[in-house]
Amino acid sequence: MSLNPKSKYSGLAMALHWLVGIAVIVTWRIAEAAEHAPDRAARSEIMGNHFALGVVIFALVATRFIWRQINAPPPPVAGHSGWERRLAKATHLAMYTLMLVMPLAGWFAMSLRGAPINVWNIITVPPLPVPENPDLAGQIFDIHAISGTALLVLIAVHILATLKHTLIDKDGTIFRILPFGKVRG
Repeated sequence: MSLNPKSKYSGLAMALHWLVGIAVIVTWRIAEAAEHAPDRAARSEIMGNHFALGVVIFALVATRFIWRQINAPPPPVAGHSGWERRLAKATHLAMYTLMLVMPLAGWFAMSLRGAPINVWNIITVPPLPVPENPDLAGQIFDIHAISGTALLVLIAVHILATLKHTLIDKDGTIFRILPFGKVRG
């Protein structure tokens, strides 16, 4: 196994990957915590953090997406079969789509409630100029929650595939997105 710098993602891509991954898990846990809040005021306060982190996730994913367009990712590991490459591409596309669309859907739903999104008193994202419609907002939030579950499933598939390639195939796949370690190829 040799260390080929072209087999690894750039430092910025690595940082964004891990920041987004951590932020997605944290925002999911925040939403779960809000479900168990003792009252409406506590739930609202907790969800404020979920909304704020959603804005941050959108910004990070958009940055990563733009960076990926400017800086091509490394080629797939040579030992991966065609179906594995296609599945990886479809999984990445689905995850990117959900991580971009979910925050936009949340913003749209909040706008339908006539509410801005306060990002920890740093910035406020104003509501979109749409008429208030709490029923539609609720439906969008339901779809948002289902999409969140789908994203978690995709993340699990992503992690399991990485572990399979790294631990069973021993091709060093995980080291493509880490600043240390070797990738076979």
